[in-house]
Amino acid sequence: MATTTILLREDIENLGGRGEIIKVKAGFARNFLLPQGKASLATKGNVKQIELERSSLLKRSAHEKSTADAQAEQMKGLELVFERKAGETGTLFGSVTTMDIAEALQAKGYEIDRRKIVMKDAIKETGDYTAQVKLHREVTLDIPVSVTAEGGATNAGDAKAEKSSKAASAPDQSDSPDENSPADSES
Repeated sequence: MATTTILLREDIENLGGRGEIIKVKAGFARNFLLPQGKASLATKGNVKQIELERSSLLKRSAHEKSTADAQAEQMKGLELVFERKAGETGTLFGSVTTMDIAEALQAKGYEIDRRKIVMKDAIKETGDYTAQVKLHREVTLDIPVSVTAEGGATNAGDAKAEKSSKAASAPDQSDSPDENSPADSES
């Protein structure tokens, strides 16, 4: 398995930060990183050039981090509420995805790329959830997300409790004898 030593031009999730020299599989570098300008081959000339640019890269990174910190401070009290069609048990007809969260944030004046929003899975039931927004590789923010049914039920637990209370209040028919039961009739 051939590897190639490359110099990263930008931060790449699960790979490294801008300015790092790393080894990756040759095909990954040749087919993805190099054509998209995310990395360059780690030749002596490129390494010297990045060393000269390192101070400006550090300043740019510090500026980006301070901007992300300021944006995180602005978004701190933010909570998103979605009202969607749902069944009796709280299961949504559809789901709430990272794209929906990005659109809701945009409606509130925050331009966040949907790829920077992290959720384990799409939300498919009513209730309260948390979405993680990565503003910078060192700055993340947890945003509470509440999903309610269009009728107003907030979570599946309420719907299930309501359903079970209805079942408990209904008279139990199993104790009363059945009129057509052959056990009571004498032959």
